[in-house]
Amino acid sequence: MTEIQRPGALYQQVAAAIREAILKGEFAPGAPLPSEAQLIERYKVSRPTVRNAVAALRAEGLIEVRHGKGSFVRSDGQPSVTLDRRISRTSDGRFVMPNGAVWDEAEEPTPYRTHTTTATGQLLELGEEEALFGCDRLLTDPASGTRAMHRTLIPFETAEGTPLAKAPEANPAAVYEVLTQAGHKLWWSETVRARMPLPDERTALQLPDATPILHLSRVTHGSSGRPLILEELRVGADRAEVAYRITADKEPTRRARG
Repeated sequence: MTEIQRPGALYQQVAAAIREAILKGEFAPGAPLPSEAQLIERYKVSRPTVRNAVAALRAEGLIEVRHGKGSFVRSDGQPSVTLDRRISRTSDGRFVMPNGAVWDEAEEPTPYRTHTTTATGQLLELGEEEALFGCDRLLTDPASGTRAMHRTLIPFETAEGTPLAKAPEANPAAVYEVLTQAGHKLWWSETVRARMPLPDERTALQLPDATPILHLSRVTHGSSGRPLILEELRVGADRAEVAYRITADKEPTRRARG
């Protein structure tokens, strides 16, 4: 039996007691919480109070509810997938993903035509409502089942005169190859941010409650520095971590004073 003798609403007191039990290790990561009936008996409170306490802990991301199975302490283990963001080329000039990593396509790629938004236009250095080819992919990691959403956005100007105008659904390595054959010397910039998912993202990625996503935006640049394409990758922050290889740039040569 646990006495609830703390200030605040009763459900908040129960949530605090459960949180304390979790942090002390009484309920281990991945383990189920006691049933509603057991929590009612343990804390001597009503069913609505227990449900409100569990809802508060779900909102914090401390527990997750598995439909038909109950409430579970969210695991604090290592992410299932490490996203190595290097880009490599073989001796014959082909672009490959690091470590030969392969994601399965859960659905057929979806090509479409769209326009820049404020955000995508800024990354592509274009105004709003500029015409783009788009392609969306839903990917799964065969080892862990982790899902990721990948989007490629190609300005019409970039695609003009290349096979991309007729096949914007080409995978990233193939797109890089087409751009190289068009005479571009490629380099990349990338940003990563965490945010809460939109409803369709949460559904597609099969995320538990209160789980943020990692949103990666990669811009492919040409020799002039002009952005050529934009790729966006979205994945649950509870399932993935991002890894980069970092090299030192050469310091610009300073001109001698005359």
